[in-house]
Amino acid sequence: MLSLVVPVYKNEESLPRLLREIGALAPQCPGGLEAVFVVDGSPDRSLDVLRTALRSWDVPAQVIELSRNFGSFAAIAAGLRHGRGQCFVVVAADLQEPPELVLQFQHVLSSGEADIVFGHRQRRADPIVSRALSALFWGFYRRFVVPDMPKGGIDVFGCTMQVRDCVVDLKEANSSLVALLLWVGFRRAFVAYERQTRQEGRSAWTFGRKVRYAMDSIFNFTDLPIKLLLGLGAIATGVSVAGAILVSIAWASGLIPVLGYTPLMLAVISFGGLTALGLGIVGQYVWLALQNARNRPAFVVRSAELFLPADHARTRDKNSS
Repeated sequence: MLSLVVPVYKNEESLPRLLREIGALAPQCPGGLEAVFVVDGSPDRSLDVLRTALRSWDVPAQVIELSRNFGSFAAIAAGLRHGRGQCFVVVAADLQEPPELVLQFQHVLSSGEADIVFGHRQRRADPIVSRALSALFWGFYRRFVVPDMPKGGIDVFGCTMQVRDCVVDLKEANSSLVALLLWVGFRRAFVAYERQTRQEGRSAWTFGRKVRYAMDSIFNFTDLPIKLLLGLGAIATGVSVAGAILVSIAWASGLIPVLGYTPLMLAVISFGGLTALGLGIVGQYVWLALQNARNRPAFVVRSAELFLPADHARTRDKNSS
């Protein structure tokens, strides 16, 4: 059976179409399909819409309600943990990824071609500024942090039960689930697709969330900022020593009758900014170390409900008797 994990946050408007698409996919899955909806502290009526619709839905489903908004990666981890299938596919609730990707992912996983399959975006129907910033970040990320990351990043993926068990057992705070999937290794496959335009509602993926995600993705998987800081410190130290020697020679030669105010202030500002930058970088790593030392769970489940179609319920009752 395939467990389809769907994190839900501010998706009230897109849920009816999402349920129709999943309902059309379910009969095409050879081993059957269950949908695992994880409501990540959504402030709209997404939870009520799901509970009402799933009572008469013809696809087995689970609704996992988190106690508050923990973030999309925590919601995905919760869905993976509660899924009952032998393979897992994660998709977004806004349907910007074509639903047929689910069938392609399941085919790759069930055939044994790979243990993890990633959806690789060839094109994306986003504003030009968003595309440019995304290309800039992912180009930097692939060059300096995780070389295995495909261009444009990863939004959807599928994996086997073995990979699921490895990933959910990793207890890292404020981490990147996609980077963790690349870190654990296993056999990989990539399926190209074109990201669609969002039809309902507005994206909750704000600029602030993107910046936070970028920082977590970098600081959790590389010591590059520390190395850059070390390099800048070494360069600044060399420049300051050379400058001190030149100033001393000039002073001894009588070429500097009055010490300049501007060079002094520039030196103070430069080293002050470098010090503040260094403290911020080191502080970020210290904060991550503290978060992981606390060993708090990545999410807290408030409720978990199972919805079975009438024929599944009858079969379950017959087997239990």
